[in-house]
Amino acid sequence: MLSEKLLNGLNEQMNFEFYSAHSYMAMAAYCSAEGLDGFANFFLVQAEEERFHAMKFYNFINALGERAIMTGFPSPNNEFTSVRDCFEKALAHEKEVTRRIYKLSDLALDEREHATMNFLKWFIDEQVEEESMFDTLIQKLKRIEGDSNSLFMLDNELAQRTFTPEP
Repeated sequence: MLSEKLLNGLNEQMNFEFYSAHSYMAMAAYCSAEGLDGFANFFLVQAEEERFHAMKFYNFINALGERAIMTGFPSPNNEFTSVRDCFEKALAHEKEVTRRIYKLSDLALDEREHATMNFLKWFIDEQVEEESMFDTLIQKLKRIEGDSNSLFMLDNELAQRTFTPEP
């Protein structure tokens, strides 16, 4: 049985993952409005991935015989100055997700809750990939800044992104 503190933390993270999806939808909407459908696709896929992460928390909580509690969340940021701004805000957001996952992992370790520790390891590994992906795309956007042909090529590349759930 999970402690109340750990259960609350898992529920908070589940809801933060849903908030993350909402944030990425706002970024997709900005990109669509700018006529950058490939970038919009990138963020739509990212939103789908975040909902998948939220459901992993939901299913884990339920598998332990506990109850997932759905809460509301604040409106996401809808103000962006550029595609690069979207990606920089996304990287900052992913760093916050990482901080939260680490905090949960520390709590699970302190409580010797091995099932939760094992469950969270997947998210720790995932966060390394997430931060690296956003950092790489920011570096690309910095290199091509002002080059509309390169931006078009990157937009076309990101239009090919799809979501394939990992176990």
